[in-house]
Amino acid sequence: MNLIFLIPLATCFLTGYLCQKCPGEIAYLTAVIAIVSLILSLILAPWQLQLLIILLVFSTTRKLLRQNEYRLRLMDRQKQGDRNM
Repeated sequence: MNLIFLIPLATCFLTGYLCQKCPGEIAYLTAVIAIVSLILSLILAPWQLQLLIILLVFSTTRKLLRQNEYRLRLMDRQKQGDRNM
């Protein structure tokens, strides 16, 4: 397994840390560098890791959608209860 993707990933973490510590315009520049480094590390990552990330994203999104759907149903029931009174 080629570990070259760890270099942009480490750059992403370092610039993300610097983004929190830097004031003003430099923070925007470091944030852009962090995002580009993260995307580059995801592109260079091995397919096994990419597959794992996709599975995690799908499972997390499904869970969040269920939570939001429950909240919407609860809000609709409360609105219907307010209308009946």
